[in-house]
Amino acid sequence: MDIRSLSTSHRHPQDAPYVHKVGLPPKQNLFSEFKATVKETLFADDPLRPFKDQPGSKKFILGLQAIFPIFEWGRSYNFTKFRGDLIAGLTIASLCIPQDIGYAKLANLDPQYGLYSSFVPPLIYAFMGSSRDIAIGPVAVVSLLLGTLLQNEIDDPVGNAAEYRRLAFTATFFAGITQVTLGFFRLGFLIDFLSHAAIVGFMSGAAITIALQQLKGFLGIKKFTKKTDVVSVMHSVFASAHHGWNWQTIVIGVSFLSFLLVAKYIGKKNKKFFWVPAIGPLISVILSTFFVYITRADKQGVQIVKHIHEGINPSSVNQIYFRGDYLLKGARIGIVAGMVALTEAIAIGRTFAAMKDYQLDGNKEMVALGTMNVVGSMTSCYVATGSFSRSAVNYMAGCQTAVSNIVMAIVVFFTLQFLTPLFKYTPNAILAAIIISAVIGLIDFDAAYLIWKIDKFDFVACMGAFFGVVFASVEIGLLIAVSISFAKILLQITRPRTAILGNLPRTTVYRNILQYPEAAKVPGVLIVRVDSAIYFSNSNYIKERILRWLMDEDELVNKSGQTEIQFLIVEMSPVTDIDTSGIHAMEELFRSLQKREIQLILANPGPAVIDKLHASGSAQLIGEDKIFLTVADAVASCCPKSMGEV
Repeated sequence: MDIRSLSTSHRHPQDAPYVHKVGLPPKQNLFSEFKATVKETLFADDPLRPFKDQPGSKKFILGLQAIFPIFEWGRSYNFTKFRGDLIAGLTIASLCIPQDIGYAKLANLDPQYGLYSSFVPPLIYAFMGSSRDIAIGPVAVVSLLLGTLLQNEIDDPVGNAAEYRRLAFTATFFAGITQVTLGFFRLGFLIDFLSHAAIVGFMSGAAITIALQQLKGFLGIKKFTKKTDVVSVMHSVFASAHHGWNWQTIVIGVSFLSFLLVAKYIGKKNKKFFWVPAIGPLISVILSTFFVYITRADKQGVQIVKHIHEGINPSSVNQIYFRGDYLLKGARIGIVAGMVALTEAIAIGRTFAAMKDYQLDGNKEMVALGTMNVVGSMTSCYVATGSFSRSAVNYMAGCQTAVSNIVMAIVVFFTLQFLTPLFKYTPNAILAAIIISAVIGLIDFDAAYLIWKIDKFDFVACMGAFFGVVFASVEIGLLIAVSISFAKILLQITRPRTAILGNLPRTTVYRNILQYPEAAKVPGVLIVRVDSAIYFSNSNYIKERILRWLMDEDELVNKSGQTEIQFLIVEMSPVTDIDTSGIHAMEELFRSLQKREIQLILANPGPAVIDKLHASGSAQLIGEDKIFLTVADAVASCCPKSMGEV
């Protein structure tokens, strides 16, 4: 950007340093300024760059590739990549089939709906998604959240099964619409408002809640609380201890949970054996089903899956509520579930993209995830997203592209068509064990400890979300997570950091005296740095904070007999912007200092700040000769003798 000076630079007498004046950026009209702001906010990645100077046919191809990335990477697809995708797809299919049956129960839906959700959505994502590693399907957290929110509206999912399913499909439809809208209008930055710390706490709390919910199947309890908080669940468990537990079910659950945990430990200790925990759930299902069948343990009180509907996804277009009371309820549930699903998928996608060193287009991901959920809602699916456990297995199994999702979907297709009768005698205990072993990985102690070490406020957000989920409900935990995240943002905006600067010996550098104890204050000069843009939300605080710094300095002067403060230098290099409230605050500060016979001096205001200072007339009020390029220049103008001694 070309910069023109406020006034011609000049040289002081020989003993004075050369002083640069602060540059004023060229004027922009309102439309240009608005256009630049919108472009930087919504189109920071410049998505239209590949289309520049291209013929019409090329633009059409590029547009097609933008919507369907498979047409871009598919041109270089070969047998070597297919071999990796085939192995990965078969591996994650062996993991997803038993998980899907269990996750459907978390959502209070029949088992086949979990399998449906691992058939159509992965196929859609394979064509539209930009991640090579995400494995698509139902996940534990979203299943529990959806089941809880739906049950709040329809208390009896069994007695009102048809209405419950319709509301689930409606929620899935609006989850997809929410995701597509965020991606299409490039509003993906909104999901970043849920902080990492809040997500860690929420996921850990949800994992414990999910594990506790599995005690019903793990212990063979028939009458179980519909609440999800730990107090209600544990009360329900112990209340049924004398008459509701089934020892055969407990033996099955404990045995296979131990097997799954050992398998997971083996896979974690040696990456070459990644396939052991991947096929562990399927082996557990086969062995436990065979055991129940030959011993007829179901006659002894062991609860089994029973019938799973055969065939691929039936249409559910006519079951979505597009009018009536359930429309708004489904939309509300869908928005919440869609945002949580989106947050989880984007976090997973970014993690594996960083590991393989490729770029993930967040907005394309949102459109892809939203489209697959919209289509899924019309094909008897509930909310699907990226699964961390399956994506990790997909990555370790050597997946190369999203074709691994296609392979997984094909395996699920054959399972739905031909193999569902084989799951009739699968005990619920094994599904509970599979879910418990899967969600244990969501409890991240290392991340929580790191958050504690880095930022105590972040740790409060983490624990708030965690305890909200565990002791209240999933939606309360989510609300706490969002609230604390916003509270942190508001706190940082309304109470920005300020610092007193001192001169580092034998330099012209000025730094925070708390960070650099050797930095010396300049006699008669108070140098304050404001570490934030100055807006209506913090301008009054910044003005009052600076005045409090002056009061503190006056007390020190009275006690030690030092030189009275005659100059206040505000270091403004971190101040990226200022609004009208900020301008008024600076003018009020100037007038307050005038009454105290203290001169206000500004150092290094940025282009947006200096432009607005001149436009408002504040630069003339303060004095253009009181605005300097550096703190050193400002100090030199106040007390050149001190500068000469540096």
